[in-house]
Amino acid sequence: MKRNSLMKMILAAFFLALSYVMPFVTGQIPEIGAMLCPLHIPVLLCGFICGWPWGLAVGFIAPLLRSFVTGMPPLFPTAVCMAFELAAYGLVAGLMHKILPRKKPYIYLSLLTAMIIGRVVWGCAMFICLGVTGGSFTLAAFIAGAFTNAIPGILVQIILIPVLVMALEHPKLMRFRD
Repeated sequence: MKRNSLMKMILAAFFLALSYVMPFVTGQIPEIGAMLCPLHIPVLLCGFICGWPWGLAVGFIAPLLRSFVTGMPPLFPTAVCMAFELAAYGLVAGLMHKILPRKKPYIYLSLLTAMIIGRVVWGCAMFICLGVTGGSFTLAAFIAGAFTNAIPGILVQIILIPVLVMALEHPKLMRFRD
């Protein structure tokens, strides 16, 4: 039991570090680097591999940590709203993956559900944060921010995450499953 907890903690720290580094890598790709949603991938993987508590924690901490250390994304409202979005990603991916059978179609279902709920949470957070400051957040801004501008990242997540989850959960690789 303690070995499982320690392994999950180590992997969660790895996913947090990865979420710190990946934007530097994707930032080298002009015009679409940010559209690849580089923080989302490690958080989703953390939820799937380490479980919902770690996915939630890493998701909430990752954008705030990057904002405090590098100034990107800007703390308010971007990093604050992303913290809630990514926390939802890690929470939903981890919970659904724990509840549903660990088969390919259910990995996709968990992923897509987490992606949709996370984006809705982001939209709600943006609406609240901008409303508090006297700004506005329209439906058009939500669609552009959550979907239109994120299409490359959405495609990468749909292709990459299930493959990585299935590879990382191979019985010979990870022996600490729930």
